[in-house]
Amino acid sequence: MPESLLTRAHADDLPILLELVEEFYVLDRHVFDRDRVAAALGPLLASQEFGVVYLVERDQGYIVLTWGYSLESCGREALVDEIYLRKRGQGLGARVMRAVFDHMLRQGVVKMFLETERHNSQARQFYSRQGFIEDDSIWMSRELAE
Repeated sequence: MPESLLTRAHADDLPILLELVEEFYVLDRHVFDRDRVAAALGPLLASQEFGVVYLVERDQGYIVLTWGYSLESCGREALVDEIYLRKRGQGLGARVMRAVFDHMLRQGVVKMFLETERHNSQARQFYSRQGFIEDDSIWMSRELAE
């Protein structure tokens, strides 16, 4: 993976990551809770057991990938949990996705997933250009916290 483009984030990168995540959450209309986001990033920054976080050009964005495994996919999956880039419309996103695809393939990932917000048709257009297709599946979720 081109080091100048993507570098794996570690615990000492938490301040810049929190800044970037907050920018993304404002843009994508999510509630930003600094303490909860920091806690959620902790395991991803400590090891690659659950996934990995890459910084884009050190401070121009980030991408979070988490791991799954599926019989339907016949192996290891990766979920693009979040991606945010400060620079848009300059080809950076396409370069990031190509680098991620190459790296995930070398890591044995057979299929990648992502989700977008209903209101974000621009993101869906970008992902379509990167080869993602809309599935018939409907994601459902349930909080397990008491």
